[in-house]
Amino acid sequence: MSIIVNLDVMLARRKMRLTELSDHVGITMANLSNLKTGKARAIRFTTLEAICAALDCQPGDLIEFRPNEDSAAPEDTADRATRPSDVSATGATPSVDSDWPTHDVAGAHHSSARP
Repeated sequence: MSIIVNLDVMLARRKMRLTELSDHVGITMANLSNLKTGKARAIRFTTLEAICAALDCQPGDLIEFRPNEDSAAPEDTADRATRPSDVSATGATPSVDSDWPTHDVAGAHHSSARP
């Protein structure tokens, strides 16, 4: 996974145990443990807010993005459309998400997601 949760690092910096954090934020030990070990697939903003408040930190202190080194870039992305709303103020476009639909000549929709 390319999203890394550094909850254990912040707990160590604050000299706080997981049980203490659980008491402060009202989240079960099981859910915090899943988050800490990277097994969680999502986090609610309210949960993130409560954890940040308890640990006196920012969301970026807890969550980090690291690109997968084993992921290869798609070979040909020239025919993929970029949505106008995804263009930043500088005119730069983000990389194209692999789940965006693509169109063939006849205009039929095809998902480019890999099985």
